[in-house]
Amino acid sequence: MSSKLLCIACLSLTIASFPSLVFAQAITIAQSEQLELNDLLLVGNKYVAEGNYDKALETYEQAADIDEQNSQIFSGIGYVQALKKDYSAAVKAYQIAVKLAPDDPKLHYALGFCLGNLGKNLAAAEAYEQAISLEPDNLQNRLGLGVVQVRAEQYDLALDTYQKVIALDSKNLEAYKIATYILLKQKRNLEAIAMLKAAVAEQPDQADLKLQLAAALLDQGDLTAGLEALELAKKNAPQNHLIYLKTGNILYQRGALELALAEYQWVEKLNPDNPSAIEGMGLIYLAQKNYSRAIIEFRRLTELMPSSPDGYYNLGLALKARNRNEEAIAILNKARQLYQDNGEDKQTAKVITLINEINEN
Repeated sequence: MSSKLLCIACLSLTIASFPSLVFAQAITIAQSEQLELNDLLLVGNKYVAEGNYDKALETYEQAADIDEQNSQIFSGIGYVQALKKDYSAAVKAYQIAVKLAPDDPKLHYALGFCLGNLGKNLAAAEAYEQAISLEPDNLQNRLGLGVVQVRAEQYDLALDTYQKVIALDSKNLEAYKIATYILLKQKRNLEAIAMLKAAVAEQPDQADLKLQLAAALLDQGDLTAGLEALELAKKNAPQNHLIYLKTGNILYQRGALELALAEYQWVEKLNPDNPSAIEGMGLIYLAQKNYSRAIIEFRRLTELMPSSPDGYYNLGLALKARNRNEEAIAILNKARQLYQDNGEDKQTAKVITLINEINEN
């Protein structure tokens, strides 16, 4: 499964949507036990607020001994176990809570969340689907379902889930991002572009959507429309360095070096020491035979990314061009070692050839 897909902004859920620790259901127990139970719950809630989860659990478990039929007590136990990231224990507690109150959608949601964090994506999906059946208009239920479907690589089902989210909330940025990514992953570029255009129309101020639209247009081979989308994104988010970086990369690939350089320089202003922009500027200076500037940029790059061999290799090229052969060989040997450590045999051989060439002159 693509790690990039899993790293999309907003993919992970938060515990904030969990059922709150409210214990208001009727309890048919003796009055003295009722008072004791109320005290325990107040103390348990206090421990949770203080972050003393072990004490909170101890207190809620005492409450459960008094009233074994109170779903909210077990919900509280599951909540605290989830806060502790002990999802196995949280699942057990929520399973009890769900049996006691099967019509409570929040309990099914919480169970799905914990199962998902254990990697039990199909079981989590079942829990989320139950929550949806009980509370179909709650977007969190559908977003939770979409997450575990993506993790399970059920992309068609996930796409359907996110499209339903969009139908309920046409401004849901997370749903648009993931749905269009799935479409692009499936090579359904025209559908992705259509969806992104609809998303941009709904949320014209969202530069991220325009950036994604630009990427989709460029993948489709529509350079003019892609660059236009990037320019519109700049107007909405003039401080977003990623837009300038994307534009610079495209222009560099097209051979428009001066225009690309201007974009990389904007990146440097907005996001100093950005390795990609520094590398881009260095490559342009190298192509323009401005070796002094290339040396400066690639030295910066090797300082920022000391384990990346490309920076050393290009620095070696610039030093060689300036006839600083002794320095060039030392730097190229560093590049050779890093390529070799990475198992990049072709690059290793390329560096060795260059070193031999310098030694022969």
